[in-house]
Amino acid sequence: MLIIVTGVSGTGKTTIGNALSEHFQIPFYDGDLFHPAENIAKMSAGHPLDDNDRKPWLELLAQKMLDSKESGGCILGCSALKEKYRQILSVDPEIHWVHLIGDRDLIWDRMTARQNHFMKAGMLDSQFATWEEPDYGVKISIDQSPDNMVAEILDHLEP
Repeated sequence: MLIIVTGVSGTGKTTIGNALSEHFQIPFYDGDLFHPAENIAKMSAGHPLDDNDRKPWLELLAQKMLDSKESGGCILGCSALKEKYRQILSVDPEIHWVHLIGDRDLIWDRMTARQNHFMKAGMLDSQFATWEEPDYGVKISIDQSPDNMVAEILDHLEP
């Protein structure tokens, strides 16, 4: 099983990805942990990444997903803000897409409360400006508890 959890920073991709990983007993990969040092330095300085920064990172994540198929799959948490990014990640026709959707102010509050994360809250507006909402996959509102979000996702994945 391959599941990609998307959304702007601060929507809960890691929390939801870890919960799905536990449920399905397959690994969760936080896409943020695979950024090269140059990308992290750029974001840490408050500068958004451009498409050239993202392409090798997305290709690495796509390969990680392909490699995981042999052992049952994985869950990937990745912002995947643009459709062309999601196309790079679309390595298998059976990928389940989960898009976490939320109000900017709620996400802002969450981001400003986070400690020790390289993605600065001030970059949230650039993420919303870049976000191209897909017309496929399941869209989950983040204005509920993580348990409720996971239950809603499982309802879609395990009818």
